[in-house]
Amino acid sequence: MVGDTTMESLKSKLEELEKKEILAALRECGWVMARAARRLGITERMIGYKIAKYGIRTKEVRWIEQEEVTETGGICLRWRE
Repeated sequence: MVGDTTMESLKSKLEELEKKEILAALRECGWVMARAARRLGITERMIGYKIAKYGIRTKEVRWIEQEEVTETGGICLRWRE
């Protein structure tokens, strides 16, 4: 059914947007979940659930960011998840 495909596509797009917003909030808040949750208007419990749901591993993400800064001489050119 066309409707099912559209809904699944919309669901996946919403999840991707939510994941990107969570990552952005974590970066902006120094990887402190409580501050990132407040910035997003959700509870600490909810951000913890969503971090687990999307498989966000903050240590790996921070390591990738540090690696990019080192490789580019202090300029982070792109974001990898």
